[in-house]
Amino acid sequence: NALKGHMQIHTGVRPFRCETCGKSFNLANTLKVHVRIHTGEKPYKCETCGKSFNQKSSLMTHQKATHSEDTLACVACGIVMPCVDSLRKHLHTHADIPCTCEPCGLQLSSTNLLAHQQHHSVDRPHNCSICGKSFTSSSYLKIHLKSHSGEKPFSCDICGHRFTQHSSLKSHQAIHTGEKPFICPTCGKGFNNAGNLSRHKRIHTGEKPYSCDTCGRRFNQGNSLKAHQQIHTGEKPYMCDKCGKSFSYLRNLKDHKCFYV
Repeated sequence: NALKGHMQIHTGVRPFRCETCGKSFNLANTLKVHVRIHTGEKPYKCETCGKSFNQKSSLMTHQKATHSEDTLACVACGIVMPCVDSLRKHLHTHADIPCTCEPCGLQLSSTNLLAHQQHHSVDRPHNCSICGKSFTSSSYLKIHLKSHSGEKPFSCDICGHRFTQHSSLKSHQAIHTGEKPFICPTCGKGFNNAGNLSRHKRIHTGEKPYSCDTCGRRFNQGNSLKAHQQIHTGEKPYMCDKCGKSFSYLRNLKDHKCFYV
């Protein structure tokens, strides 16, 4: 059975279908985890604080980032504090000492490190019923739902391109003006929006905030994680229009098409 399930990653066969949203999976266990998005079931409970999670990996990440002895130890001097609040107060005595976040490699001051590490275990209780993506707030979910409905109320006066968010329209308009107000403090490269600058900075810091729930591998961009996850789901969205063969990665499809040249 394990071999059969593994082979479906290569064949793209996904026989396990969610009755609620219709999404299909190559493994019964993956479907089981997905169904919890619709039911709200969170069977993995933290014995320390009582917080619950829908995946065991999320619970383990939470425990490591919030309750482990390593987390309650001061990164500057090594002293172990009894709770997060005590550690937070103690860190102010080392305010200017640079420290490194072990999960992603980002360098921060000791006072900012504790707040940053909470992002690695943040709970995302607002789930999209269509694709299963999770968000920290209902407002972010509402914005995301527009990507499924096709609603794009914000239009560019210059080219007519439409967007789901006003901030996306504003960033787009910088393409027409050539404006690049967001400057990288490390190398001086300019960008037309804050998001592109933030992604660029990870080249210098080595930060990899996107983690695969299945195998734990980390990535510096969300689209890289999404492409990687297709290895586990068996999804092959890139199809050759000549022979019908499908691929998990666009680059593999491009390499394949070279045979027809």
